[in-house]
Amino acid sequence: MNNRIELFEQMLTADPGNTTVLFGLAKEYEKAGRDRDLIDTVNRYLEQVDDEGNAFGMLAGAYERLGERDKAREAYQRGIETAQRHGHPGMAEEYRMTLAGDYED
Repeated sequence: MNNRIELFEQMLTADPGNTTVLFGLAKEYEKAGRDRDLIDTVNRYLEQVDDEGNAFGMLAGAYERLGERDKAREAYQRGIETAQRHGHPGMAEEYRMTLAGDYED
C-alpha cells in the first residue's frame, strides 16, 4: 500500500494541480487509515474542484474516526447540498440518514 501512496505523492509533486491524483491519493490514505493525511488532501482537492458529493463522505468518515463529530456533521451537510446540486439524490439521502441516525442530539 505504501508503494501506491508513494506513487501518488510523486505524481502530485510532478503535477501539483492534478485533482485526479489528489483524489486518488486521498483514497489511498483512506485505505491506509491515515485520516489526518486524508483530511488535508481532501480539503486541498475541494479547494480546486466542484466535487459532486463523494469527497464530503470521505471527509466526514475521517472526522468520525478521529472523534470530531461536529466537523463530520458539517462535512455531511455540505455533502448533502453538493449531491443535491449535482443530481445525486441517493447520495444526499444516504448522508441525511447517517446524520439522523448517528447525530441525533
